Amino acid sequence: MRIKKILITGANGLLGQKLIKHYHHNTDVQIIATGIKESRLGEGNYTYCTMDVTSKKDIERVVSETAPNVIIHTAAMTRVDQCETAPETCWNLNVTAVDHLVKASKKNNSFIIHLSTDFIFDGKAGPYKEDDTPAPINHYGESKLASEELLQKSTIRYAIVRTQLVYGITSNPGRLNIVLWVKKNLEERKTIKVVNDQWRTPTLAEDLAKGCALLAEREAEGIFNISGKDMLSPYDMAVATADFFNLDKSLIEEVDGSIFTQPAKRPPKTGFILDKARETLGYEPVSFRESLAILKSQLTCV
Repeated sequence: MRIKKILITGANGLLGQKLIKHYHHNTDVQIIATGIKESRLGEGNYTYCTMDVTSKKDIERVVSETAPNVIIHTAAMTRVDQCETAPETCWNLNVTAVDHLVKASKKNNSFIIHLSTDFIFDGKAGPYKEDDTPAPINHYGESKLASEELLQKSTIRYAIVRTQLVYGITSNPGRLNIVLWVKKNLEERKTIKVVNDQWRTPTLAEDLAKGCALLAEREAEGIFNISGKDMLSPYDMAVATADFFNLDKSLIEEVDGSIFTQPAKRPPKTGFILDKARETLGYEPVSFRESLAILKSQLTCV
């Protein structure tokens, strides 16, 4: 069997780390992990090289030297408010970088798996199918929609993975997801304000990695929703977290988003319909409660 080469951008990030772990024991796949800084991945079944996704020269060099069959493009500027206050940086990371990858992939005949977002929608009619009409309401969503359109107008083979509210545990303890943030504050007996008027299908990072791996294996083309299956508000997630870890949920104050001043608007209700990914890929995510058990087991190993 021919060994498949998979290049991962943004390998030091949450999804990148989970992909490295997913492929750890797979001898049929050769992983090329890349990032703008030195590797934070530790030991594993991969080779690492530095690559700046905003540099056309860097991308051309690495893709030409490694000749990947598949590129999983996870690198992006994803902090929504930061994208609003630094739009040029956002566009460079989220759109220009994709243009460079498309051109390098065309030369090398690589299949691209590109990570996108529910924020390409305005949140008025969720949950969404893959063929629903996008209408972003912030700069982050606009940049990710523009990157999708670059791929759709190209002649290369690609898959667009739309996901949302990804959470998990990384090797970087400084980054807290909503579950760990709730757990930490409640353990410290702090009152927290959590919004009840935004709805998502939150995604465990391991599930997202599994979905990307299924696409890489099949090189299935098109747009795919890859997320969790439970429609929840952040308040729902906080209460479920408190219940699971036997913490005092009376410390959780239920509020609406209007009390927070944020540069970027948030779509009120997104969520994804997963029928296509289930039928085409055999993708099936865990429930939110099952994901809490997974996170708990990982915390005991840290």
